[in-house]
Amino acid sequence: MHGLRLPYFRLAADAYKTLYSLSDQLGRGKLDRKLVELIYLRVSQLNGCAFCLDMHATELRALGEDAQRMDVVAGWRECSFFSEAERAALDWAETLTRIGDGAPEDAQFDALKQHFSDAQIAELTFAIATINAWNRIAVSMQQPIERRAA
Repeated sequence: MHGLRLPYFRLAADAYKTLYSLSDQLGRGKLDRKLVELIYLRVSQLNGCAFCLDMHATELRALGEDAQRMDVVAGWRECSFFSEAERAALDWAETLTRIGDGAPEDAQFDALKQHFSDAQIAELTFAIATINAWNRIAVSMQQPIERRAA
């Protein structure tokens, strides 16, 4: 890492503020905050965004999330630590993040409908799109990550 490529938050201040406002609103929306942060963590893993990984892991710890669940979220299909609702949301998040591989299947959407209202599914979809945008900005602009004291 060479440091921040451009001060994008100043150069495109209105766009930055709008995306930030969307993120803030989604954090106060119809979905459980821990679920949203778990989705942000998983999508950030898929996109390789260290800055966002650090931010959302920190937020999950502050919300009281279990460290072991955070440690294995990349392997959520292989363990029983996640509820059926979380599994449906994680599956949706991975599919939308990898949308170039194909659109979500009806079965994936049906799994969401078993656990979430239509409004929650809409918010979940916006949350996934939003974290993907943040990941792409942070990775492309080489957003630095600060090392915390041990």
